[in-house]
Amino acid sequence: MQFYLNGYTPGDPDIQAAAPGAVARPAALPDAVDVLIVGAGPAGMLLAAQLSAFPGIATRIVERREGPLQVGQADGVACRTVEMFDAFGLSGKLIREAYWVNETVFWRPSPEDRSKIVRTGRVQDTADGLSEFPHVIVNQARLLGYLEDYMHRSPSRLIPDYGWEFVTLTVEPAGDYPVIVMLENVKTLAEKKVRAKYVVGCDGARSRVRDAIGAVPRGDFANHAWGVVDMLAVTDFPDIRLKAAIQSADEGNILLIPREGGYMVRLYVDLGEIDPTNREAFRLTTQDQVIQTAQRVLRPYTLDVRNVVWFAVYQVGQRVTDRFDNVTADEEGSRLPRVFIAGDACHTHSAKAGQGMNVSMQDTYNLGWKLASVLEGRAKPELLRTYSVERHAIAQGLIDFDKEWSKIMASPPKNPDHPELGGVDPAELQAYFVMSGRYTAGVGTHYPPATYLTAEATHQARAKGFTIGTRFHSAPVVRLVDAKPVQLGHAARADGAWRIYAFADASAKRLRALTDHLARSERSPIRRFTPRGADIDSVIDVRGIFQQGHRDLKVEELPSMLVPTKGRFGLVDYEKAYTPDLKNGPDIFDLRGIDRDRGAMIVVRPDQHVANVLPLDAYDSLADFFGQFMLDQH
Repeated sequence: MQFYLNGYTPGDPDIQAAAPGAVARPAALPDAVDVLIVGAGPAGMLLAAQLSAFPGIATRIVERREGPLQVGQADGVACRTVEMFDAFGLSGKLIREAYWVNETVFWRPSPEDRSKIVRTGRVQDTADGLSEFPHVIVNQARLLGYLEDYMHRSPSRLIPDYGWEFVTLTVEPAGDYPVIVMLENVKTLAEKKVRAKYVVGCDGARSRVRDAIGAVPRGDFANHAWGVVDMLAVTDFPDIRLKAAIQSADEGNILLIPREGGYMVRLYVDLGEIDPTNREAFRLTTQDQVIQTAQRVLRPYTLDVRNVVWFAVYQVGQRVTDRFDNVTADEEGSRLPRVFIAGDACHTHSAKAGQGMNVSMQDTYNLGWKLASVLEGRAKPELLRTYSVERHAIAQGLIDFDKEWSKIMASPPKNPDHPELGGVDPAELQAYFVMSGRYTAGVGTHYPPATYLTAEATHQARAKGFTIGTRFHSAPVVRLVDAKPVQLGHAARADGAWRIYAFADASAKRLRALTDHLARSERSPIRRFTPRGADIDSVIDVRGIFQQGHRDLKVEELPSMLVPTKGRFGLVDYEKAYTPDLKNGPDIFDLRGIDRDRGAMIVVRPDQHVANVLPLDAYDSLADFFGQFMLDQH
């Protein structure tokens, strides 16, 4: 963690210096903003947290609730999401408080007595090497609280505007603030008109923003119902503190999720097929009925519920909205998007695979840096077209996966005495769980070269372990200046900057030539695209990884690009150069398949996805890549 760049300040270093005017933020909603976010759920709050780091961008987030969420809703946090939260400096708090999903167990009817369940399998939840972070469980309200605290400590001191409901919007063909939004105060019913440059609807499955832009959800209506209960209970079920997939013979299925804190547990309880002639009947299911079903599923074990923390019933349906912005198919190429939707407004599905909150936040993690780049004048507005293209494909993949997973989870176990009745064999359920591990960990997201943000894999062989389009897969290194073992991926911050990880060739001559080019050449994208007066790493942050051990290199011989001067005092940033971690098995060059003879340059987007792999001397290709979407600053 780096701080004191612009002078010593006492106290918590996570509290950043307030931008001028941020403390005196008006209590009332302003008449005009740069970005108006509708909905303070996971997607909206992650976007607000990103934009709060840019005090020059006027951002407001409105929420119909009258205060922060307190209980219930989503709880699964995938490994990839923890990686994402690390860019906000929040991973330590998250993994300290959360329940770690280390193993998953599988239960099915006993062959001797099908009225009772027995354990049939136990697997590691997340495969080794997928991520340096665990899969964890924490209340959505706490996750939102982390993001709200981050916003409070940001230079803009952003806080949500609770108690405002979105009514409608219109988009004018021109003007600095072309989106006109009508809001209503939930207490006073007073209306407020706000003009915005951009609006992002993160307002859930019944999104009014989606309806206002004429986007349409497409897919299957709900056909299966589940009850969910967060409870404090006493039980003799031996796996109460392990994630468990439980199939009973005749009473339905349960997905059991231990919760943070050591005592609470969540049960997803199968309520069966929805009656197509009375689709709302399942909503009459009571909490007691769901608990009684769970007690029957768990036989011969007992479940004594002492306190219900949260209860809900819901349908399982899989739908994807036809587009994620306000530009219709007929308008593509002739109009730029001004209104976006994210999260449940775009895709609805079951909670069984734990993807909803995670994918929703990935939506706005994709969008946030693009909005910041355009609003700060660093990138062409056309960049915003890539959001819908990239995330719509991901949402469709999520729905396809969820259909398969939900079908398996809702199926009864096969009865060996009556195979004609069908069902799912427990071994099949376990095998599918293991096979899907990369996807459910959140690290399977891949952006193909459908936009200019993902290059063709022309030079992928230079770095086989950094697949273009996937997230940058961190690995252990040693920071040269202080010999500290660190994770290379943790250099990323949610600051809108691109990163170039330059892995040295055997002699390091190509690496040194690259850094010299980036520092001095007129063709250097750093010189072209960094605004005058800004820190040299504020737009493109360069990191060098050498092949020698940290005791074999001299800090004083590092190229200037890896020891840049920054801030108002011109202080030296010594944390740009790394060496292999030689103590703990294969080093990063072997782990990620880096060409040791020639080295490689890994270009990584602000959302941590690999955009390009290039030779260290591919200066023209590097310039051409950034020139597609960035604006010259000189």
